[in-house]
Amino acid sequence: MQNEKIEEIVREVLKELTQKLENSRPAASSIPEEESAGSEPIQFPEHKQMGVDAPHNPAIIQRAQQVTPARIGIGRTGTRMKTTSYLQFRIDHAAAQDAVMRDVPEEVIADLVLPVVKTRASDMRTYLMNLDAGRRLSEESAEWLSKNGDKGKNVQILVCDGLSSFAVEATVQDLLPALIQGLNLKKITMGKPLFVRRARVWVQDHVASIVDCDAVISLIGERPGLATAESVSAYIIYRPNENTVEADRTVISNIHKGGLSPVEAGAYLADIIGEILGHKASGIAYAKRRNK
Repeated sequence: MQNEKIEEIVREVLKELTQKLENSRPAASSIPEEESAGSEPIQFPEHKQMGVDAPHNPAIIQRAQQVTPARIGIGRTGTRMKTTSYLQFRIDHAAAQDAVMRDVPEEVIADLVLPVVKTRASDMRTYLMNLDAGRRLSEESAEWLSKNGDKGKNVQILVCDGLSSFAVEATVQDLLPALIQGLNLKKITMGKPLFVRRARVWVQDHVASIVDCDAVISLIGERPGLATAESVSAYIIYRPNENTVEADRTVISNIHKGGLSPVEAGAYLADIIGEILGHKASGIAYAKRRNK
């Protein structure tokens, strides 16, 4: 129901935006016609427009727009943003909400060929309102992992939906194979990667306590912003325990097609994991030992 409402809002916004722009930019417009219910997902043009009227130096604005996805040079009418910018903002906001509320499609998980475990967050409301519920596996999943998990390996890989299902769908299918290939080349042993539904970062501590691995890496969907909902972060922890804090985790963020490319990130993460295993430390302790 939530997804249907969001799609309806987006369709209304696109229709309004099309009517607004069709007379002013007929040749450059690439906005698709309104799609009927049940058709392919709505696509919106990614090109940026300069909204500043008679800019003193348009080249500077164009350069700034090229190096950041931020809303720069959109202009204003009086004290408010222009209609086009406002409608784009509404579309991006709807996409961010959808990324959080929507589950990763079952076919995506099937394509990754990953066993699925769940946290104690039984539904999305619990996940969003109770942080601790996403930090530990459910009793059923913990029991399954205890019986079926690969024990005593160097690394355990977790793919976590986190706060963006879109990130998993768009990024992990390239990121995960590259990471596995890099670890294999380094002769680093791995447990079977797992998909963790409704997961927070700290669930990796619970998993590590069950499978007794040296390090855990979580590939988790980042909280979506208004620039992209497809970004993944990688959190790596060495031998977590009850005293582990955030500073003990090594984090590589902004992994997506517009940031650190998934394939490149996979190879880079394999290198980082190799060093973490060598130094027997992650987070700040790893950084200190690496820089000696």
